Amino acid sequence: MPRPRKCRRVQAPPHTFYFKPQGVPLRFLEEVILPVEGLEALRLADVEGLDHEAAGARMNVSRPTFTRVLAEARSVVARALVNGWAIRVEGGHYEVAEDQGAAPCRGRGRGRHGFHGGDESAQ
Repeated sequence: MPRPRKCRRVQAPPHTFYFKPQGVPLRFLEEVILPVEGLEALRLADVEGLDHEAAGARMNVSRPTFTRVLAEARSVVARALVNGWAIRVEGGHYEVAEDQGAAPCRGRGRGRHGFHGGDESAQ
């Protein structure tokens, strides 16, 4: 039996929950789910420029776990950009940082398409 999943710490909840190509109604787009902790990993590594060790410490996870979360998030974003899909920021297993008013760990699932996008039955 796998170990229980540890809560990932995020600085704040996301301000925006959808990103989509301009000019295409959302109802016509495929959608991928980017977990909240994936967005946080992108922010720490690519916006703040932290190394994986420091970013993992900020998220309260090990360096290898941070590296995996970041790789999954980059994959989701890259697939959405290349294919013209919408990105929905939702779910994951995270808690808001204590200085922001700690929230209980949110253990939501990955959503309809998980990290994959497209029709689950086709994969």
